[in-house]
Amino acid sequence: MKVAIIGLGLMGSSFALALKKRYKDEKKLEIIGMDINFQHCLEALENDIVDKITDEINDILDADLIVISIPVDAIINLLPKLIGVSKNTTIVDFGSTKEKIIQSIPKEIREQFVASHPMTGKEKTGPLAADRKLYRGKVVVLCNIQDNSKEHLEFAKNIYKDLGMKIIYMDAKKHDRHAAFISHMPHAVSYAIANSVLAQENPQAILALAGGGFVSMSRIAKSSPQMWTDIFKQNKENLIESLDAFCYEIDKLKDLVKKEKWEEVKEWMKDANKLHEIL
Repeated sequence: MKVAIIGLGLMGSSFALALKKRYKDEKKLEIIGMDINFQHCLEALENDIVDKITDEINDILDADLIVISIPVDAIINLLPKLIGVSKNTTIVDFGSTKEKIIQSIPKEIREQFVASHPMTGKEKTGPLAADRKLYRGKVVVLCNIQDNSKEHLEFAKNIYKDLGMKIIYMDAKKHDRHAAFISHMPHAVSYAIANSVLAQENPQAILALAGGGFVSMSRIAKSSPQMWTDIFKQNKENLIESLDAFCYEIDKLKDLVKKEKWEEVKEWMKDANKLHEIL
């Protein structure tokens, strides 16, 4: 099986390692990597994450599987270059927003393109952060599958199942709204928490008291600003809606504290506890 991975950051490199681990005794697997970052290419080769590197799109157009793991804007810019791909090639992407990507897929390759979003990741980046267990047990969302051929959809599904992933299906528009609340807004909040501390007159003294709660809530503020600016841009309207909902709750708490309505504060917290009855 010939696999091309475009984008050798955390997600793409981890996927390569997971494929190598899963199929090492079953398939003759060749993984070709592409990345505009030369250092990523070098690290991926040196650590046996990929078998070879190319910067020529023509070298991968006959692959059995093309995995696109780059920022959303870059995915959209790449799509026209894939029009000459073999009809036997299945294409998946790992973009964090789906609607604009799907709207940009050329009709010539639409049935081959299985729009995917693996719900996993880390705040660390690059091939050296790769983890072959990153995808195991995690959810992957497949969007607008009615536009895929049965052959390509089943191929993608089988890959995800073989890696131990749980598959759910969703309309791209709904996916982007839901992702804003459970992923994009929390990242924005984490960045805000970090900046609110750094803006104080002596942040080092404050951070000396930092315990597990602060570390947990600020951890994802280490995520790539370039990547998350791109995600916020692509999902602007949904992000604003989610931030409005968050600000409403913060303002509500602020008002209750100002008025010293402690019983209502406790009830507000009890309402929040109900979330973990669902999770």
